[in-house]
Amino acid sequence: MAFNTLTSSAALLYDEWMNKADPRVEDWPLMSSPFPQTVIILSYIYFVSTLGPRLMENRKPFDLKRPMIIYNFSIVAFSLYMIYEFLMSGWANGYSYRCDLVDYSSSPQAMRMAWTCWLYYFSKFIEMLDTIFFVLRKKNSQVTFLHVYHHSIMPFTWWFGVKFAPGGLGTFHALLNCCVHVVMYSYYALSAMGPAYQKYLWWKKYMTTIQLIQFIMVTAHIGQFFFMKDCPYQFPVFLYIIGLYGLIFLVLFLNFYYHAYTKGKRLPKIFQNGMCRQNGVHKKAE
Repeated sequence: MAFNTLTSSAALLYDEWMNKADPRVEDWPLMSSPFPQTVIILSYIYFVSTLGPRLMENRKPFDLKRPMIIYNFSIVAFSLYMIYEFLMSGWANGYSYRCDLVDYSSSPQAMRMAWTCWLYYFSKFIEMLDTIFFVLRKKNSQVTFLHVYHHSIMPFTWWFGVKFAPGGLGTFHALLNCCVHVVMYSYYALSAMGPAYQKYLWWKKYMTTIQLIQFIMVTAHIGQFFFMKDCPYQFPVFLYIIGLYGLIFLVLFLNFYYHAYTKGKRLPKIFQNGMCRQNGVHKKAE
């Protein structure tokens, strides 16, 4: 009896919550319910942590040099496109970088921002290939908690962003993230092209610094909301989540930076012993 009551209450809360969703995105792919994406994310976690390594245990690593080059340059191109769309739909076309509200109208600019938010959300599923490539190449040491957490939490939380608040000040971190990805995936593409390009990749250490700056900017931008006297942002809970997200990743990346560069555990080999050979491909630092 108690279980039925609890289930009914949960269903009522879910229905009430969903009634506040943006009706413009209801029929877009994956947006009708959070459950399909949850299945995808759980399947991803199971594959990269358990099933994939088990299947690859007695197999040779796949040679994925060409697919990785194509994939990484594709992410760069897609990120550049999203940067342009984020700028044209708000961040370079009317947004103040302070109390920017979500525009729920059906105006071309509002719809453009909503669709760009969905593209960004969908890109997080594409980026799961990062980890799958690691598993297929038997680079299991690269499948770290930070890496899997990042690739799991981003699409999950962004579903709610697109569903309820596709626009406004809550999208600034997405714009920054696209900018960072242009740099990161350019590096990954060049490093995958082989030893001949390694001498041009001396700036690996600075990618982590760029990511740290990203999280500082995200935290600072969201933090100003808590000092504004009047900012009627429609879903303040998302701002708390984004602020917490920025702080968590700032701590995680600072920890990575300390162990990778201050202690020298994962410095590029060119700085460790004058050589820069790692099967022709540098490890990703995410």
